[in-house]
Amino acid sequence: MKLARIMMIAAGATLVATPVMAASLSSKERARVARAAPRDRDDVRYCLLQAKKGRDRGTVIGAAGGAGVGALAGGNLGESLLAGAAGAVAGRVIGKSEGTNAECDRVLRRNP
Repeated sequence: MKLARIMMIAAGATLVATPVMAASLSSKERARVARAAPRDRDDVRYCLLQAKKGRDRGTVIGAAGGAGVGALAGGNLGESLLAGAAGAVAGRVIGKSEGTNAECDRVLRRNP
């Protein structure tokens, strides 16, 4: 049981330590950039990429944190995986809003 906990903590630390994969825009996001005012296109693209990176980073950190807390709290493998999944969902929601700043929020509101 201790070995399983140690392995889960090591896996969580590895997830946090790895860089988030490079984000690319989906077809809907590319269409949003194309619809944007010409002076805002670069900003819209940048802000959409930042938001996506924030979501991805939040997902990874939330999953690792949830699994780590589940393991430290004495949960079995299933409980720790469930905690990791809940952490991933929470981290994605939090990371979505934390990936951009006020200027990006204004640019994206101007260019729906």
